[in-house]
Amino acid sequence: MSDPLDALEKSISALRRAIRDASAAGDTERAGELRGQLRRAERAWDTLVETDESAEPPVAPTAGPAARGASLPAREHVHRALTLLQTPAAPKLIVGVHEAFFPGELSASKLSSLRRDEERSYRSSPGARPYYLCPALAYDLLTPVRALITISTWDPEQRLVGPLSPRVNFLRSAVRVAETVHASQSPPSAAALRLLWRFAMNIPDAAPVATVGRASSPDPQRVIDAAHSELDVHQETDRATRATAARRARKKLNDDELLFGAPPQGVIRLQARA
Repeated sequence: MSDPLDALEKSISALRRAIRDASAAGDTERAGELRGQLRRAERAWDTLVETDESAEPPVAPTAGPAARGASLPAREHVHRALTLLQTPAAPKLIVGVHEAFFPGELSASKLSSLRRDEERSYRSSPGARPYYLCPALAYDLLTPVRALITISTWDPEQRLVGPLSPRVNFLRSAVRVAETVHASQSPPSAAALRLLWRFAMNIPDAAPVATVGRASSPDPQRVIDAAHSELDVHQETDRATRATAARRARKKLNDDELLFGAPPQGVIRLQARA
């Protein structure tokens, strides 16, 4: 019996080749249909991988060693952290999330070379990997935002950054981290509490009320509620900006540029196409 992961990986590669062929032939309708199939296949691959990695909740406990997680390559560590956050993230936050919830070592210095390696790997053999680590894209010029990392399987809307996106993404990350701490079966690690504190101190009404003579840990539910209160103010405007930019990106960019952004010299070309 064939491995379901192997079958999905072959299907993903075939779909990417078919998308390139349809795009080259100018068949945009067929290319769009194939992209939808590709996204579904990639999500199925992610689900199988997560199920195969552990039968426990998706966030690995930090208490005690986990040799399997520790032996993963750096790109897998980054993928885990980003999958938890579900937003574009800077290296410092990715490292913080990894330290708080996952085993193994990950340093910010590794992420700098990793971003370049991912693009080189894609350009040398497009579609060979089930996912790639890509930069976020600026909503206006569709150029790469080098300080923020995303996953290629995310929809363009999720990978774009508009004027309100930094704050919205911060609040969404706070919710994801607080939910993970709240759902943990074991007491949170010191690294997880430090990370939660970083979010709580920068969201109104999220930090615990000071108690004389005693330092309180942040309450995950309080952080979640406070973050949602502020998200209600910003997220619809941010979503509309990113949705508009995503429609333009799908129309103006080729498959490579949708992942890694329009090159700076391509900005004039993009404006000429508009």
